[in-house]
Amino acid sequence: MAEHDRPNLLDLVLPAGVVCAESFGDPPEATLLPQEEQVVAGAVPKRVREFTTVRHCARAALRGLGHPPAPILPGERSAPRWPAGVVGSMTHCDGFRGAAVADAARFAAIGVDAEPHGPLPDGVFGLVAVPTERARHGALRALRPELHWDRLLFCVKEAVYKAWFPLTGRWLGFEDADVTFDPAGTFHARLLVPDAPFAGMRGRYAVAGGFALAGVAVEHAAPPAVRSGRMAAHLAR
Repeated sequence: MAEHDRPNLLDLVLPAGVVCAESFGDPPEATLLPQEEQVVAGAVPKRVREFTTVRHCARAALRGLGHPPAPILPGERSAPRWPAGVVGSMTHCDGFRGAAVADAARFAAIGVDAEPHGPLPDGVFGLVAVPTERARHGALRALRPELHWDRLLFCVKEAVYKAWFPLTGRWLGFEDADVTFDPAGTFHARLLVPDAPFAGMRGRYAVAGGFALAGVAVEHAAPPAVRSGRMAAHLAR
């Protein structure tokens, strides 16, 4: 549901087979289903607008996947509860709302995040980045000074968490992943949780339209790590 004069930004960070829909405003035709209205009853108008439009996007993406409209209600830790046979993720920030869905027979989890492409507020980078990430930050800034790598790191970790939680049902803090960026537009998030069921996740990042974006798509592929009893998470190609 991207505006006609804009690219579909989420497609930049997600593979074929994932259906995306997005909006750069709150269209008047965006409405909630009755079950969803109860969730935001009494919420401030900004929250209601975000909640409404991102679900409008989610239903547009579901249509693209061949599914009828359905309520998208928050579950544990506010993770969206998708219809049977669907995995997905939603994101919203000032000026952008988006959703991505995929067939659960092919993908185990999807994670997306979008943020305004600007520097993080003072003090936040130190909370988001682990020491190894802080050590690499200067080289990234020297290589691509036009990019706000601190914001991209935040965005990537949010996308990784959104894919991690449906797979594990467990919290993942900023300090629990070590992200390495490839300047070509990919990243690897090494998980620092001692008993994590897989070693890490790979995904894509981009900056476009004034937004930083990150996406993770976890396939049901079965490389040797899975056959040996561990789940492998990686970006679908």
